[in-house]
Amino acid sequence: MATDFSLKEQLPNLTEQIVETYTQCATTHYLGHTPLPRYTEVISIVEDLTDIIFPGYRRREGLHIGNVTYHVGQLIDGLHDKLTQQIARALMHDHRVRSENKCAELVADYDSQGQAIAIKFLDTIPRLREMLSTDVEAAFVGDPACKSHEEVIFCYPGLHAITSHRIAHELYRLEVPIIPRMISEHSHKETGIDIHPGASIGNHFFIDHGTGVVIGETCEIGSHCKIYQGVTLGAISFPRDSNGQIIRGAKRHPTLQDNVVIYANATVLGGKTVLGHDSVVGSSVWLTRSIDPFSTILNETPNLRVKKDSPDLNPEHNYQI
Repeated sequence: MATDFSLKEQLPNLTEQIVETYTQCATTHYLGHTPLPRYTEVISIVEDLTDIIFPGYRRREGLHIGNVTYHVGQLIDGLHDKLTQQIARALMHDHRVRSENKCAELVADYDSQGQAIAIKFLDTIPRLREMLSTDVEAAFVGDPACKSHEEVIFCYPGLHAITSHRIAHELYRLEVPIIPRMISEHSHKETGIDIHPGASIGNHFFIDHGTGVVIGETCEIGSHCKIYQGVTLGAISFPRDSNGQIIRGAKRHPTLQDNVVIYANATVLGGKTVLGHDSVVGSSVWLTRSIDPFSTILNETPNLRVKKDSPDLNPEHNYQI
């Protein structure tokens, strides 16, 4: 195939046109600033943490009680360095974003701050393992199609999503900027389950099937709750200040007390909406108000019409269910 070099000579001009847009569309480039957290490193951190939380299921085979200490020690040492660097980058970027003078000198010791936060986060791993073991058990007990705990860990997108969420949530609680959202959105892309890292979720949590689930930032979910695919726990509207700006941090999303079940495609909205413990919300319900404990909320059953087109039957013989 012959190359037309007269056409290729146009490429430098095209390059200049593209670079000009970097000045015109300043919010969609990041040039000449402090380094951002590195996406591939953040995902590598999640993979290392998942290897520690579920040893023997992921990248390393042949682990046993005699060699697992060395394996985990190596991962922890590497995580210390990765987390320190990426958290320091996130803190530097956040300082730059919040500063009125974008060219101001960054004088804080972000590496020391990053290391301190990294150590606090690593201290949460035993508790993370305890919480996630209850989530594995909830999936195993809650799904009659499941044959083993191994099947849950290998195959259930809901467990993948809640694992990433519990990691992201701990970083969120430690006020790490941007990295928790990077983790949650990577999980969203992988599973179709969108859980904001700010959401507070109790133990024994099970998302069955999972695709299309949305859980908002200020959701509070108790223990032993179960939700199905397509469920939205969202906001009715966003409160605004006197200037019309969205008030951030306000409670906008529902609260689920313990032992609540929400079936497929239900939508529950509002920061003042509380689902009382041991309640059930049926499929496709739209709910914007609180319900008492032990309630069951269902849509009225529609009238279904069945039409028989068999040649042996009169096509006019229709009936309702």
